[in-house]
Amino acid sequence: MRFDRHHSIVTPREMAAVDRDAARSGIDSFALMTAAGTAVSATALRLYPQALRFVVLCGPGNNGGDGYVAATALRGSGAGVVVHTLGNSSSLKGDAAHAFSLWPGGVLPIGDYAPQAGDIILDALFGAGLTRAVPENVATLMRTVSGLHLPVIAVDLPSGVDGRTGQVLGESFRASHTVTFMARKPGHLLIPGRMLCGGLDVIDIGIPERLLRSHWGGLGENGPHLWSDHAAVLDPSAHKFKRGHLAVFSGGPLSTGAARLSAAAGLKAGAGLVTLASGAAALAANASHLTAVMLRHIEGAADLKAWVDDRRVSAFVLGPGFGDLEKIRHYVALLHERALVLDADGITAFKDDPSQLFSAFSSGSTRFVMTPHEGEFARLFPDIEADETLSKVDRALAAAKRSHAIIVYKGADTVIASPDGRAVINTNAPSWLATAGSGDTLGGIIGAHLAQGMPAFEAATAGVWRHGRAGMKAGEGLTAEDLAAAIEPLST
Repeated sequence: MRFDRHHSIVTPREMAAVDRDAARSGIDSFALMTAAGTAVSATALRLYPQALRFVVLCGPGNNGGDGYVAATALRGSGAGVVVHTLGNSSSLKGDAAHAFSLWPGGVLPIGDYAPQAGDIILDALFGAGLTRAVPENVATLMRTVSGLHLPVIAVDLPSGVDGRTGQVLGESFRASHTVTFMARKPGHLLIPGRMLCGGLDVIDIGIPERLLRSHWGGLGENGPHLWSDHAAVLDPSAHKFKRGHLAVFSGGPLSTGAARLSAAAGLKAGAGLVTLASGAAALAANASHLTAVMLRHIEGAADLKAWVDDRRVSAFVLGPGFGDLEKIRHYVALLHERALVLDADGITAFKDDPSQLFSAFSSGSTRFVMTPHEGEFARLFPDIEADETLSKVDRALAAAKRSHAIIVYKGADTVIASPDGRAVINTNAPSWLATAGSGDTLGGIIGAHLAQGMPAFEAATAGVWRHGRAGMKAGEGLTAEDLAAAIEPLST
């Protein structure tokens, strides 16, 4: 992954290091603050040109300094502006103190602010670097503003949202719009932070990209830029035998649907051949529903061993609706050298001894993808999930390194992480994807990509993105069957 201003995400700690290096390199830090505050004022005037008054809430740090600059610019444009401050303005330091000194009006304590209909609030209290719960008086004001449905423009990030994790620290503003600078932070994309930002503008205030690149840790937003170099392996003009052969394992006669959803998705996602592997008891149930997907009798480990030795089968999906946890463990032992997507029961089968699973894929190139939701993740990685200091990105990365797998940590803000430290947050999935069978479909899409020769990380990121896009196309009220039909080519 390369740094890309449109898709790369910078943590608050990384951004602080960028700011320090910018100042050390001779860039005027107050000029940067002026650019930031002026951009906020311009956004406020663009969005609310008829505002009765702008109420600027300034905090005790540089975020407050941006607020003072914005207030000064708004006053200069002829707008009505009042400023309320948290803490003693005389204790401000550096650029924030300079910005305060240039504000031509008075300031009032934040406790004196009585929200009125028609107010447009500029939230310059804390920004992305907040690490502790907001003070109770601020929390009370946040609840009052929310109850009155007053518009809030947040500077950098809505106050109360942790810029690293996206979690709310006690209470937060719900912004109608957020203005951030140079690059997005994890809190802009992770839930619930994403839902609290409203519209988002990313403003270039003049920091050279080389400084961001030098401190960027590798986190980004999921999108086609990640796999464009590998999309050629999904060439729709290729012969079916050159487009990969995907195998999906079926459960028993009363739980065959999940595997068929995976198989159908794999075929629609581009695998040249898809075979459903079924025990004898489920053969009839599966045969009655299959057309383009082939069916093969696999009763146990002996049958599977012979099939695994056939290298024409290029990837496997195991877990959806499978049920037999002991058999899963035997199957994984035979599949450890092959490209594998493990989901649902496939993950649960190893909850008592995850190391057995992790060691099976500990050598060689990364070829193993797991797609847990929160509950499944906690079964395999209980200590990681329980660590409240970690963000969802941190958890996914820790799990990927431990398991030697690509982790697709599912949810409204799905995170895809690789053992080599790459991680992306997916943002294109609609809420109505949370339906039975949706995850089975995702496993089939990723499996199809692996079958066609895509590297595991790119196969997973592309799969999650196509899954989200199919959900948008199928629309609200979709069923998992609708998802497979809505899968589009990667080139669209």
